[in-house]
Amino acid sequence: MAPRLGVLVLPGGTDFSYKPFSPLQGSAMRMYPFTWSLQARFRGAVDVEQVRYRVYGWNGGQASPMWHARAALETMTRRNPGMPVAVIGHSMGGRVAAQLGADRRVLGILGLAPWWQFADWREIHGGARVLAVHGSADRTTFAHRTAKGVDELRERGVDATYVEVPGGGHAMLDHLGTWQGSAIGFIDGLLRDLR
Repeated sequence: MAPRLGVLVLPGGTDFSYKPFSPLQGSAMRMYPFTWSLQARFRGAVDVEQVRYRVYGWNGGQASPMWHARAALETMTRRNPGMPVAVIGHSMGGRVAAQLGADRRVLGILGLAPWWQFADWREIHGGARVLAVHGSADRTTFAHRTAKGVDELRERGVDATYVEVPGGGHAMLDHLGTWQGSAIGFIDGLLRDLR
């Protein structure tokens, strides 16, 4: 049975760094439980892939992770022609997810403590579903910016929801059920809509 939905899992990074991205660094390790739980929960219904960038930083106008993220989207949609894709990104990966959200093949965007410092939500096309989850105790990225982005998306008519995690920090090492459950629930909802 062919999968009905592709899912790209997008790890975080940092503002400026040309340090090679390692699958063993914290930002990658943080996302493996999301990747594995989606694979286990939805099995053949989804094609899940965790993206690996070349370097660790966004690096200004170079937007270093975008090349690898776009290549992963192309590969996934070539493998499964016509299949829609959801993107799940943490921190810098949330910024990558929003930028990928300009592509009409992207049906859903889940931002986990997303780094939406520069109004990246404005890239998201109007037909996408958006869920943004942010901890109120996050001091690395800012929950109020994420909430503002969701408000602006709603004003444009986008199906967008903001969920605050009370006391939640940036690393998602607290409230594990909330963080993990948001991804499972989001993908489950998209799959239901595809029936």
